[in-house]
Amino acid sequence: MISLPSLTDLGVISLAGLTSGVLDITCALALNKFKGTAPTRTLQAIASGLLGPKSFEGGRGTATLGLGFHFLIAFVASAVYYIASRRLNVLIEYAVLCGLLYGIAVHLFMSFIVLPFSSLQRRFSGKFFATQLVIHMFFVGLPISLVVRHFA
Repeated sequence: MISLPSLTDLGVISLAGLTSGVLDITCALALNKFKGTAPTRTLQAIASGLLGPKSFEGGRGTATLGLGFHFLIAFVASAVYYIASRRLNVLIEYAVLCGLLYGIAVHLFMSFIVLPFSSLQRRFSGKFFATQLVIHMFFVGLPISLVVRHFA
């Protein structure tokens, strides 16, 4: 087995954020491509949370901003888990279960706290909610918890 070098706290948070961010955005882009939505439009939708509908007129600039927002959220989610894991050893001991539960918590926070206060206009869809719940469990919470556990 390959042994990775030790990382600083910021390094662990960055690796966890980058890993979960890449996996999550890959899922989003793939699902939206399947529905016929261009990647630029998907990223602009993320930026529209702050900019509103004008985001869709901004071309690659607002798409890049949306990608930046996406990774900012991933890094913050990673930092929260990492900091909590320093006080709650259960997050390290039971990383798989805690990661899946953390993915649920992140999804609920995004769905019921962040999105309602954003400028993004979206009707509720049970199918979208359930799909995003599974994605957040396996591609956000779980990678964060496993990266944090690996470097604990």
